[in-house]
Amino acid sequence: MRFVLGGLTILAYAWMTRRRGVFTILRGEGRPLLSLGLLFAVQIGLMNIGIDLTTAAHASVLVNSYAVHTVVLAHFLIPGDRITAAKIGGVLVAYAGIVLLFARDFSLQGGTLVGDLVVSASALLLAERIVYTARWVQQIDPVKLLLAQSVIGSACFLLVSFWWEAGIPTQYTAALAASLFYQGVIVAGFNFTVNAWLLQIYRPSALAACSLTSPILGVLISAVAAGDPLTATLLLSSAMVAAGIGLTSRR
Repeated sequence: MRFVLGGLTILAYAWMTRRRGVFTILRGEGRPLLSLGLLFAVQIGLMNIGIDLTTAAHASVLVNSYAVHTVVLAHFLIPGDRITAAKIGGVLVAYAGIVLLFARDFSLQGGTLVGDLVVSASALLLAERIVYTARWVQQIDPVKLLLAQSVIGSACFLLVSFWWEAGIPTQYTAALAASLFYQGVIVAGFNFTVNAWLLQIYRPSALAACSLTSPILGVLISAVAAGDPLTATLLLSSAMVAAGIGLTSRR
């Protein structure tokens, strides 16, 4: 439902900007559109599963480590987006923060270890998705890329839901509607559109700076909204990830 709403928002944007070409798949576009859609579905699926197995605070730190992964992947996949000594230092600081977060629960009996690992895998795939989008956004309309994500992602999640959610009742409440609106229209619609547009102008590693405050804000909001405890380790880890993002994005 989230990506159905996101897709409708992107369709509305395509209609307002009169982008009729986004509904036509030209020669050579099928493979990247399909690859991006499948990558998107797997990445979001892992994120949802991982968040269910860990805390919101841990997920906030680990998901936003994608910005550091993006810098590393962009060095190898985006021409001219080279890694520097400052970026290497930032990567090491951010990864040290992630290791610190893992350290306490680093055992098979750890309460959040499995969820943390799944969310970390999702963050790595998110970085790959951003870099992959940056490579193709110069050749394919970003709105077409986003529509492919929404259509393929919605289809994949619909099929999985028949198996994964069979027999699970859904309570339709105002809170659920507000959550779907925020995640669908605002995040999957408006935010994804703006991000794709920015990738046409800036290199992926440069945009990583926008995520500088996300780990810290995510931890604080998790404490308020989800009741997650604010431990010294968690705060230090989020600060290290934020500092690493800042170093990797510094000119």
